Amino acid sequence: MKTIPVPAIAGAYLFEPTPHADERGFFSRTFDADVVRSAGIDPNGFLQDSVSRSRKGVLRGMHLRSGAGEAKLVRCSWGAVFDVVVDLRPDSPTFLGKETFELSGETQVSLYIPAGCAHGFQALTEYADVSYRIDRAHDPSEDVAIAYDDPELAIDWPLPAAFVSERDRRALPLSAVSQNTR
Repeated sequence: MKTIPVPAIAGAYLFEPTPHADERGFFSRTFDADVVRSAGIDPNGFLQDSVSRSRKGVLRGMHLRSGAGEAKLVRCSWGAVFDVVVDLRPDSPTFLGKETFELSGETQVSLYIPAGCAHGFQALTEYADVSYRIDRAHDPSEDVAIAYDDPELAIDWPLPAAFVSERDRRALPLSAVSQNTR
């Protein structure tokens, strides 16, 4: 498994596995505590695993948590997604840096997103499953949503936003998000 730093987001990493393919399909290690630890991330710090399934065009984001924030390790295990991370940590050397990725079930690449970064994605295939490994128990009172179409973020989503949750439709622009949540 290869560790690739994300230059636009300090502390973010891609973990690229080495799938073993043959006529049956493939086998791939998707998490390795030693590899994660070598990137300076505590592999025992993750507390919850979750999965979402989205239809093509579904847009989820831009989300983050207030307070101590939430670090997460995300991976598209089936299908493909256009994934976006924005650094909203005022003290970060990459503050307001943005990076996009295509994560897919073909590659099984995992993306580590540090606490204090907003995250969102759009499903590119008929169905896309995204797995999340999160470092804190979820507390809905700390959920923050930033408008996915905020001109300040200038995210060039590849498809029209076919399906968006009510929460994301009501999300505030970045300029209206309190400094306490960043």
